[in-house]
Amino acid sequence: MSIKHERLEGTILKEVSEILSTVIKNPKYGFVTVTDVQVTRDISFANIYVSFLNTKDVKSQDRLEELKRVKGVVRGELAKRLKIRKVPELIFKIDDSIDKGNRIEEILEDLKKTKE
Repeated sequence: MSIKHERLEGTILKEVSEILSTVIKNPKYGFVTVTDVQVTRDISFANIYVSFLNTKDVKSQDRLEELKRVKGVVRGELAKRLKIRKVPELIFKIDDSIDKGNRIEEILEDLKKTKE
């Protein structure tokens, strides 16, 4: 992957994070963190990986659906901020790596307890 492509992914990550926290700022989303962005080689699509904090009241999937409803607004705002001819189509996905990491930690703790 080229440096230019990586720089674009980093810029999209920063801008989408800012857009979600300042422009969209809907309490339905809770605290949204953009964890990663992967742009296709032809810059047609950008997979935006997000994680949600305080998801005890509302399921992460419900919050993801809310984000999908406003992705046109996010893309429009992103188009104003980026200096590229073609803004990629945004695809929001849940980043469950934090949950998986916590689950692994729990398993390791259980193994350590049973070993003692």
